[in-house]
Amino acid sequence: MEVEYRTRLTAVLDVTRFLLKQGLPFRGHDESLSSLNKGNFLELLEWYSLRNEKVFRVVNQNAPANNQMTSPKIQKELANACATEITCTIVDDIGDKYFSLMIDEARDVSVKEQMGVVLRYVSKNGYVIERFLAMVHVPDTSAISLKNAIDCLFAKHRLSLSRLRGQGYDGASNMRGEFNGLKALVLKENPYARYIHCFAHQLQLVIVAVAKDNRIVSDFFQYVTMIVNAAGASCKRKDQLRQHHHDRLVEQLEKVEIARWRRTKIKNPV
Repeated sequence: MEVEYRTRLTAVLDVTRFLLKQGLPFRGHDESLSSLNKGNFLELLEWYSLRNEKVFRVVNQNAPANNQMTSPKIQKELANACATEITCTIVDDIGDKYFSLMIDEARDVSVKEQMGVVLRYVSKNGYVIERFLAMVHVPDTSAISLKNAIDCLFAKHRLSLSRLRGQGYDGASNMRGEFNGLKALVLKENPYARYIHCFAHQLQLVIVAVAKDNRIVSDFFQYVTMIVNAAGASCKRKDQLRQHHHDRLVEQLEKVEIARWRRTKIKNPV
C-alpha cells in the first residue's frame, strides 16, 4: 500500500509541477465522470496513466475511493507545497547576502489590492538575479499598511531588513514620500536602503509628458486609440481591417513597392 501511495503521490505531483511551470489552470468547468473535458489537472493525469502502466494501476478507478488525491483541496495543497519549496530555495540562495527590494501594487480581478514583491541580489557566481517572492493582499495602499505587510513577509521568510541595500518603487506619494512614504519608513530603520525611482515608471512618465507636449505625437496616439476601440469592438470590423491590410500588402508586392523577404544562405568564402 505504501508503494502504491508513493507512486500515486509522485504522479499527481508531476502533473502539478507541469501545470505550475506552464502557468495553466487546474480546474475544469465540468469535472464529472461523464464530462468530455474535466480540466487540465484530471485530463493530464488520465493521459499520464494511459502511457504508464505502473501509474495506471494506482490512480483514478484503481485508487481507493478515499485516497484519490484529485480533490480541489489536494490540488491546492500540492500547489502551495510547490510554492513553499520554490520560496525556500530563493531565500536559501540569498542567504546572508545583501539584497534590494522592488514593490508595486495593483488591483486584481476580484477587486482586491495586491502587492507584488520582488527581490534583487547578486548570486555566488556574480550574476544579478531577480526573483518574485510573493503576492501579498493589503487592506489599503497607505505607506504604513505596505510597511507592515513587508515586515510580516520578511519575518515569515527569515529575511532581515538590516541587509536591505536598495528599494525601488514608483513615484506615488505613498511610496516615495519624504516624510510618511514607504521609502521614509524603511530608511528610518535602515539608512543604507537607498531609494531608486523605478526606471520603467520614469520612462512611462517621460513618454506621457512628451506625447502631451507634441501635438503630432498626441494626435497619433489618439487616432490609434480610436482605431483600436472601433476595430476591437466588432469582429466584422476586425476582419475588414485584416482584409484591407492583406489587399494593400499584395498590391504593393505586385508593384514592387516593397521587396519580398527571403531567407538566403550565405556561403562562406573559401
